[in-house]
Amino acid sequence: MPWKEQRVMSQKLEFVERAAKRGARMSTLCREFGISRETGYKWLNRFKREGAEGLEERSRRPGASPLSTAEDLVAAILKLRESYPRRGPKKLFALLERKFGAATPSVATIARVLRRFGLVRRRSRFPRAVSIVEKAPDVRAMAPNEIWTVDFKGWWKTRDGERCEPLTVRDSFSRFVLTIKVLPSTAMLAVRRTFEALFRKYGIPSAIQCDNGVPFINVQSRGGLTQLSAWWVSLGIRVIRSRPGCPQDNGGHERMHRDMRADLQAFPASSLLAEQRACDRWRVEFNNVRPHEALGGKTPSELYENSERRPRKLKFIYPPEWLVRTATDRGVLNVGGAQLQAGLALVRERVALQPVGGATHRMWFHDLDLGTVDLPVPNIVIDAVSRLHLDRALKPQKGGTQRAK
Repeated sequence: MPWKEQRVMSQKLEFVERAAKRGARMSTLCREFGISRETGYKWLNRFKREGAEGLEERSRRPGASPLSTAEDLVAAILKLRESYPRRGPKKLFALLERKFGAATPSVATIARVLRRFGLVRRRSRFPRAVSIVEKAPDVRAMAPNEIWTVDFKGWWKTRDGERCEPLTVRDSFSRFVLTIKVLPSTAMLAVRRTFEALFRKYGIPSAIQCDNGVPFINVQSRGGLTQLSAWWVSLGIRVIRSRPGCPQDNGGHERMHRDMRADLQAFPASSLLAEQRACDRWRVEFNNVRPHEALGGKTPSELYENSERRPRKLKFIYPPEWLVRTATDRGVLNVGGAQLQAGLALVRERVALQPVGGATHRMWFHDLDLGTVDLPVPNIVIDAVSRLHLDRALKPQKGGTQRAK
């Protein structure tokens, strides 16, 4: 496709994605894109019926009446199957119904046609070997933006040899894919910039679920925090960790990745830029065209709506009897001359120490438990009663640190 046509198609895809969202103002969008309302509705209706192919330029000559004969019916099924080779009779029925209404053949009829033309692949069934020794995260989203799931698809190479690392983010409740961002690596800075753009566009979720890979989690640090996940916590986002080596804990996201592997990875584009365009097109079609059986035949865009929570760093209020310190540029908490390691993920963040008995304290970052530490001051008994005198007892005096009596 020539560059000019690709640019026009990208604008059409952006238009239909925004127009398909709940509460979209068609008049405002049409003015923004410089098109008439008639053209806007034509693009949107074609996209809902035919997917991204419906946005391509076509002849103005009127075609024949749809499904006028049994041959036309079979041809319509086969053409749709050719466009979506991995969709079964139920999903094909939902797509055909949008175009043909009551004249749509039944799911059983569509299945018979596919079998007759050898378009049904039989799967081999093997018994599953399940070995789960830990309890999976007990999470279930009941509304949009309660949980976002995030992961890297796994890299592949474009035809010009560039490494493609697609970062994928989706809403767990609606299955709405928020982004597929083609990145050259899994470096934290690029991932954070992607999330900053998502938060500005969609708002922030209540929780984010991720695996234990970089840059989301560092299993060697307190609470598993990295600079990225600590930033999420500072915005009031709960971090949900899947178990190591258990992709089934984030099964819906992995299922989406299998679709991407079949539709995108199997047909690598010529460059990273072309790969990003292919991913954008796939995402818009996934959100606005593909019906989901788990959603009652609806598309993700019909259920998703933006979050009302805007991205801003929260100043978390700890209980007054807890000792609060700001981590240094080395991730250290200075407590009366003693130094406690909080981790580089918490540089310049406010961390609290909760007394639990004697010199033992529990470290907290917002509402995230970071484990226990012992203050290296053996001659001072620290408990809830003496908490108000702790700072004075540990404060260095002139001429050196003096031990409390």
